Amino acid sequence: MDQQHLLDYYPIVLMFIVALAFVSITMVSTHLLGPKKKSSIKLDSFECGIESQGNARVPFSIKYFLVAILFVLFDVEVIFMYPWAVLFRELGMAGFIEMIVFISLLLVGFFYIIKRGALKWE
Repeated sequence: MDQQHLLDYYPIVLMFIVALAFVSITMVSTHLLGPKKKSSIKLDSFECGIESQGNARVPFSIKYFLVAILFVLFDVEVIFMYPWAVLFRELGMAGFIEMIVFISLLLVGFFYIIKRGALKWE
């Protein structure tokens, strides 16, 4: 790679360095400046001024997690369609066929999870 191609990546590298520095400084400063004295009142969970009742570790159905994971999965796959829509004319017929294949695979996966009953609530 020549020098110009490496300079094209400079803003991305700079963004990662700034993000890493921000996260590091924030974590260290909250650790150093945060409260040190722990008491049962400070460690007690607080939600909208209502006293907590019972154990917070009550198990609940795995269906909630499954639906959340499936939502994220299909949501991320839909995000891949935006660049395709923006470059629709430049990609031509090859880009259109690739998106048809992508959507077909997406639908195969969707029908598979429906057939397995992943979205049924009982």
